[in-house]
Amino acid sequence: MNQTMYQVSTLQALAMGYTRPIITVRELLQHGDSGLGTFENVDGEMIVADGHCYRADEKGSVQEIPQETGVSFSSVTFLQQERREKLTEITDIDSLKSLLTVKIEERFGLNSMHIVRIDGYFEEVKARAENGFHSQHVSLKDILAKTQKDFVFRNLSGTLICVYFPDYMDGINMPGWHFHLISEDRTRGGHVFDLHMTNGEAIIDKIQCLTIQLPTDPAFDTYALKEASHDEIKQVEQGK
Repeated sequence: MNQTMYQVSTLQALAMGYTRPIITVRELLQHGDSGLGTFENVDGEMIVADGHCYRADEKGSVQEIPQETGVSFSSVTFLQQERREKLTEITDIDSLKSLLTVKIEERFGLNSMHIVRIDGYFEEVKARAENGFHSQHVSLKDILAKTQKDFVFRNLSGTLICVYFPDYMDGINMPGWHFHLISEDRTRGGHVFDLHMTNGEAIIDKIQCLTIQLPTDPAFDTYALKEASHDEIKQVEQGK
């Protein structure tokens, strides 16, 4: 049976400022136990791990989120643990991206989606998160310029949730790798844009089915999604 990635909205819609609630956290968890995303009004970074949904705020503090909270964008799946890999020291995010890309290329997976869970020890993690900003038609880049904060974690054990979308899905989601971290004690986390990992163990799942839940309210059709700037999306992804 093929594994399915369940996605709420599209990255283009989020980038153009469609941040309204589409489904609830309760509904989201019916479609996956692992993944990432954000909440209505871009109110924090979402980490889904072990069937629980967590929110990282602008200080990097994490709490499990109420199940009636709205979700504006997310990608989740049920982890099947198809493949396990031991990882040694990785000194920066680009090295991790390159390593994971090689791992999926080994099994002819560059045109498929992937989810990777890495449980490891991190010497340093550079991350960011944000608080909510109620708006309409305000771009994600402008929202994060007002609300996001950067922070650094040092010497922690944690779980890195990694999602990969192939290049041809650009706009549906961010092509390449996207990383969110949650500490082992589930108290710290956020969107990761650099790291130094001492060691870890990765679970790698290849995903070949995609279900997208689009917004149903008429306001969604007022957004010119094709105008979403790839450069702005890339800057946001890199924490700039």
